[in-house]
Amino acid sequence: MVAAMCTAAAFVSVPAHADQLIDNVQGIRINEDGKAERFTALLVGDDGKIEQVLKRGDPMPEGVEYRLDGQGKYLIPGLIDSHLHVMGLGFGALTLDLSGTNSLAEAQEVIANYAAENPQVRWIIGRGWNQEKWGLGRFPTAAELDAVVADRPVWLERVDGHAGWANTMAMDLAGVSAATKAPSGGNIVRASGSRQPTGIFVDNAAALVQKAVPTPRPEDRDLALSKAQEILLSYGITAAADMGTTIEDWQSFRRAGDNGWLRMRIMSYAAGVGAMELIGGPGPSPWLYEDKLRLNGVKLYLDGALGSRGAWLKKDYADDPGNTGLPLQTPDQLRNLMSRAALDRFQLAIHAIGDAANSEVLNAIEELSFTYEGDRRWRIEHAQIVDAAELAKFGKHGTIASMQPVHQTSDRTMAEARLDPPRLEGAYAWRSMLGNDAGLVFGSDAPVESPDPFAGLAAAISRTGPDGKPFGGWRPEEVVNREEALAGFTSWGAYAGFAEGKFGRLAPGERADFVFIDRDLLLASPSEIRETKVLQTWVGGMRVYSADQ
Repeated sequence: MVAAMCTAAAFVSVPAHADQLIDNVQGIRINEDGKAERFTALLVGDDGKIEQVLKRGDPMPEGVEYRLDGQGKYLIPGLIDSHLHVMGLGFGALTLDLSGTNSLAEAQEVIANYAAENPQVRWIIGRGWNQEKWGLGRFPTAAELDAVVADRPVWLERVDGHAGWANTMAMDLAGVSAATKAPSGGNIVRASGSRQPTGIFVDNAAALVQKAVPTPRPEDRDLALSKAQEILLSYGITAAADMGTTIEDWQSFRRAGDNGWLRMRIMSYAAGVGAMELIGGPGPSPWLYEDKLRLNGVKLYLDGALGSRGAWLKKDYADDPGNTGLPLQTPDQLRNLMSRAALDRFQLAIHAIGDAANSEVLNAIEELSFTYEGDRRWRIEHAQIVDAAELAKFGKHGTIASMQPVHQTSDRTMAEARLDPPRLEGAYAWRSMLGNDAGLVFGSDAPVESPDPFAGLAAAISRTGPDGKPFGGWRPEEVVNREEALAGFTSWGAYAGFAEGKFGRLAPGERADFVFIDRDLLLASPSEIRETKVLQTWVGGMRVYSADQ
């Protein structure tokens, strides 16, 4: 099936082995000053790099071998998602998806239908459930899974990937019982008044069941990668930071590159120090396959997520007294892992959601910056809840806040329930990050959220959801302007991944990665931006997606 997908992709590709003039376009790019700049044509060399960016009135180059009439369409740089999970997105599209369910009963119906339609599947696996969205007021249980599927093991990850839901057979096969102890940094949710597991495993405890789930084969991974590329290119995403690359994932990326079907750019962050050493060895890899793949660094976790109350807070959750979340590393463990990576110049990308987690990472960066000098581009992934008094620390050592605008619109009511008003002062604080000289880049965290970058752009400039609420935006003082939002999904994303000068700005010498869309992002309203249609996606001067084919 992978081969079929790759063959189909070839029919919409235009060879980049001749000079190409893409003209008669309404182009928008981000210049070296971070400002939006309009242009009317691009000259692309036979190496797939941009030779000229032409504005209205500039003389057109002569003697070009191929000319594409853009017919007045809007053209923007290829979009960069600075935080997603490539294989998770691909597997999510190929397995059971509960992200569209709005109640437990609806989820049970979807699970039952999937089981009936796939009798050959030994394990039913999937993701996307969200008890907050369901309005359940609690976690679901194994008994509620058993009610619809009891004859096969079922393992379903929560939408944020920080909790799993198992049925009784899955727990039995994994050897989980009332006697099973929760690992450090994990929580087994137990029935009230007993030690019997209810079927929910939070953060590190998920591994207790995950170990029993069959491991995907190489061909399964290749299919997932092909599917992920198909999805991302259809959204105009030409480059992505893959947060949590395993050695198996890396081998799939390499197979795609070796065999010519790696069609987008992947900035890879290894899933822990062990994977970092296996993949990179003595340091980050070189750029491979004409700047389509590089191991930049390592992804580390310090806490969980708000939805499963695993985010590490300085004070108790407002809706769960006595619980401050789950730190996944001790301070010494965190610094040891960071030092090991920094010693060989791997870039650090550290997951921190709660204010205690962000504080700990910022303090560690402060300490390590005296030992590991130079251009480090420390990254904090998510940076959702930050003590307002500590926002200024982001700019001190050039720390990059890698944030996801759609998390704010999805999490708003949950954040208000989990936190008291003073802690919301530093929540999803995009404008404050920029005001404190932090680097700011945007992504989706797909498959936790949809990879749609236009939903992210709309949220970034309005702080409203798809329904336009709340009126005027949630904490509207934290909006960013349109240029900043577009830079967050393009040029700033390239910089955060050590890719500036290679792609991201549509500048001479950079790879010709661009997208044709159906509207002007600098003039459209937030609701109109959400409706943006991608017409074509080009990577390195080659057309790799067309909406009409």
